[in-house]
Amino acid sequence: MKRRSFLTAAVAAIPAATFGQPLALAAEPSSTKTTSPAEGKEGEMKYRMLGRTGQKVSILGLGGYHLGMLEEEKDSIDLIRAAIDGGITFMDNCWDYHNGASEIRMGKALKDGYREKVFLMSKIDGRTKALAAQQLEQSLQRLQTDHIDLMQHHEVIRIEDPDRIFAEGGAMEALVEAQAAGKIRFIGFTGHKDPMVHLRTLDIAREKGFRFDAVQMPLNVLDAHFRSFQEQVLPVLLKEENGVLGMKSMASGHALSTKTVTPQECLQFAMSLPTSVVIAGMENKGILRKNLDVAYNFTPLSDVQIAALLERTAEPGATGKYELFKTATQFDATARNPDWLG
Repeated sequence: MKRRSFLTAAVAAIPAATFGQPLALAAEPSSTKTTSPAEGKEGEMKYRMLGRTGQKVSILGLGGYHLGMLEEEKDSIDLIRAAIDGGITFMDNCWDYHNGASEIRMGKALKDGYREKVFLMSKIDGRTKALAAQQLEQSLQRLQTDHIDLMQHHEVIRIEDPDRIFAEGGAMEALVEAQAAGKIRFIGFTGHKDPMVHLRTLDIAREKGFRFDAVQMPLNVLDAHFRSFQEQVLPVLLKEENGVLGMKSMASGHALSTKTVTPQECLQFAMSLPTSVVIAGMENKGILRKNLDVAYNFTPLSDVQIAALLERTAEPGATGKYELFKTATQFDATARNPDWLG
């Protein structure tokens, strides 16, 4: 008899309501540009379903990396609470952001009843079961919570990363066990380098009988022209009903350097894709207010408007010059810290 993989056995032990539905796929989407419904009154935050999880999240998410950039911890805490008071429910973070400072600050901000108002996500870098479990426990302690709503494998950017994650004794074992123990609710992965790595990760997961609840990737007006996650990965995520987490909507600010788009247009474009949430870094309340204004007044861009944006960004987007997270190594924290991976 063929032995079941550790994932098949572990997943079978998790209640369907917790993990998600069986591996039957949804119908092929007609277009990756079809916007997911966004619920909410005009002038207020809008919300969308996070894939098949049954969870609604704000269409605008608060990026965790920028929280560690503020000089004063108090300012970070105030910013987080202002975002939540403004209707943002999706909180992004990571074990390695500013050596844990981003998680520590968020943990302090989520006291006084704020934890119950948010969908909390964080990420780990470890590729072995032992390191992944250790980093997860540290994240729980820093965030001062007994569970994290979505835990993701961070920086899946190398072609061999999914092999390590799904190997015997790999990081996925730690997350599946943590999920069964109630320490995390959902499992996802992130990456910013090449759509091919995302597709291979999804392929290997499928071979192992596993389906991710959410996937994070760059989605912006430049991505459409070079190594496009929108064109290559997004249709697969929609087909498998994964939550779609858009990041780098302004290409880490470099889209603005092209002088072809405004910050508001960048956010509107990403939100007009079938994303569950668009995660944005915000260093101060001024930026928060501007981003909230886009979310509050969001209506999907028309096909004509999208075509115009893509025409304006075609030349600067053609070579990846402004998407350095795809073409350079300065955004690859795990490359500088291989010990994080194990």
